[in-house]
Amino acid sequence: MTGLVVCVVVLAVATTFGLVRAGCDGRMRVRSEDGAVRLSEAELGGPLGARATLVQFSTVFCQPCRATRRVLLEVAGMVEGVAHVEVDAEARLELVRRLEIRRTPTVLVLDAEGRVVRRATGQPRRADVIAALGQAV
Repeated sequence: MTGLVVCVVVLAVATTFGLVRAGCDGRMRVRSEDGAVRLSEAELGGPLGARATLVQFSTVFCQPCRATRRVLLEVAGMVEGVAHVEVDAEARLELVRRLEIRRTPTVLVLDAEGRVVRRATGQPRRADVIAALGQAV
């Protein structure tokens, strides 16, 4: 009987964790620390967009990173003056630590001056990326 109770408790905790994570995954949000962060072309290793920049932190073996790349490239192609820059998180550990990137993919939306306006951890939806660009532009 004890084993059954332990199994039910473990399943309940795992289900709760999964639902909470699914609800937060890919959502664009604002962190108070992000507004003060400004990134340059030299730090990112690519040019900033004239109106906004979508920065994606990824790793080689990250499956959601591939889908995120497709979404961000599509949105950047739809909106004039928006650039997409992909940063290899493993190669740029100092930047990852400074920006407190905890997992990949992480997407940062920068305004024209390179300030972080929005952040998403996990694979964002196209509509959320477009809405975040509205805040940056």
